[in-house]
Amino acid sequence: MSPVRRCSRTACGRPAVATLTYVYADSTAVLGPLATYAEPHCYDLCAEHSERLTAPRGWEVVRLLDGSAPARPSGDDLEALANAVREAARPQQRAAEAGGGARRADPMEVARRGHLRVLRSPDS
Repeated sequence: MSPVRRCSRTACGRPAVATLTYVYADSTAVLGPLATYAEPHCYDLCAEHSERLTAPRGWEVVRLLDGSAPARPSGDDLEALANAVREAARPQQRAAEAGGGARRADPMEVARRGHLRVLRSPDS
């Protein structure tokens, strides 16, 4: 017997990623993360079949999110990342002026981008 559980759909040999359970009393089909072990009244489904799952007319499909799966970044996450990149790219000289200029920059240093420095030519 293979250690990987397979999709319960006929003629599908792909690995299972989700478990389908029917709650007949509530006319509900619950699709959640792959169960820890195979249950006799549950169906293991592959990614394709879990995405295409439909329920009989009058039934509701409840899709539970897998808590271990990484969440997709939201607009706020992407905006925070963009702001952090902008802040890191801001020249240190302007940052020092804004913060009170406690530390003087190297006189040969013209500009700074993160860990990179633009130095003045020795001739000038």
